[in-house]
Amino acid sequence: MSDSAPYYQAQGQECELFERAWSHQLPLLIKGPTGCGKTRFVEHMAARLGRPLFTVSCHDDLSAADLVGRHLIGQGDTVWVDGPLSRAVRAGGICYLDEVVEARKDTTVVLHPLADDRRILPIERTGEVLHAPSSFMLVVSYNPGYQNLLKSLKPSTRQRFVALTFDYPAAEVEQQVVAREAQVESSTAQSLVKLAHSLRRLSHHDLEESVSTRLLIYAGKLIRAGFTPRQACRAAIVDALTDDHETATALDEVVHAIWPT
Repeated sequence: MSDSAPYYQAQGQECELFERAWSHQLPLLIKGPTGCGKTRFVEHMAARLGRPLFTVSCHDDLSAADLVGRHLIGQGDTVWVDGPLSRAVRAGGICYLDEVVEARKDTTVVLHPLADDRRILPIERTGEVLHAPSSFMLVVSYNPGYQNLLKSLKPSTRQRFVALTFDYPAAEVEQQVVAREAQVESSTAQSLVKLAHSLRRLSHHDLEESVSTRLLIYAGKLIRAGFTPRQACRAAIVDALTDDHETATALDEVVHAIWPT
């Protein structure tokens, strides 16, 4: 594994599962809440396996051409330019589609022949068919909390993947991550994680989204930069989670209970 691999603290057998899925040419679906470490995990594993990583942040306007490629006009001629999915296949790398349910339904169809035993990527506009080498891996992720009738993976897509479920780290692990990533003392990291656990118990009642490990790290960095814990948590956590004044006031009360002064 490269010494420059992004830091990731394993909690179970997720690293082994990723490695075995890669070595057996199995596509992987990662499910978990926003900011729980899904992207960092994929970055860590790509470095660990020594494979180039091609990351796509999916959105409503993402088209099949954005993934596969398109013809562009340059210097008076039309040239074909590969998209990230095609580049990943050619390079034998890892293609990671973050929040894949945000992409248009017709976009995910292009993944099907890559995610089954064919492992091919037909490029209709050029007539080329790319055969994925053994080192290529397709990884997708999404947040189940955002699922609804309009944004969910079709069963025909889901059943092409092995799945891995993520959640926020255990308290001890999360403290280590926050302390390392924010470069704060362990006591500060412990207080931030204690705050997170208190706020996460409110998530199903007052918040659309729970406080993520990512936001704890942001708050820690602000504290290290000289802000008081209350100021840092207001900017990085409270105001990031809600626009509602009453909800923000309630969250502030939880912050003040952790840091009375």
